[in-house]
Amino acid sequence: MRKTRNGSRFVLCIKNRGFRVSLVLRRAYKVLPDAAAEKHGLLRVIDESGEDYLYPQGLFVALDLPQSAQKALAQAT
Repeated sequence: MRKTRNGSRFVLCIKNRGFRVSLVLRRAYKVLPDAAAEKHGLLRVIDESGEDYLYPQGLFVALDLPQSAQKALAQAT
């Protein structure tokens, strides 16, 4: 998964069961670095509330985007 210049990563929500209010299917989300969470199969994601929360990695797929798309997403979040 590529990171933007500021270290951002993005994922695509592919499942939201149990999190329908917080996560929208097929929407890109910014992931914040959290090595401890990732060791436990979790990602720290900025969700629909605008806050970061831990979610199971299986709800997302990593996005490998061109730099222009990464920049646009980073500015939008």
